Amino acid sequence: MIRKERNLNQLKVAMDLNISREALSHYENGKRDPSLDMLNKLSEYFNVSIDFLINGKEFEKK
Repeated sequence: MIRKERNLNQLKVAMDLNISREALSHYENGKRDPSLDMLNKLSEYFNVSIDFLINGKEFEKK
């Protein structure tokens, strides 16, 4: 969702993160879960929290 909103293609993001396009596709389609290290990289790359990557929303204090 974030990648598409920012008009980035899978190959560009995969190359920037030094992973294969197929690996990124698997993450996006839920066929593979990213490691904690990859979640950190994705979080930094897209400037969002890991919580947002996992849940689709930012963490809220209750």
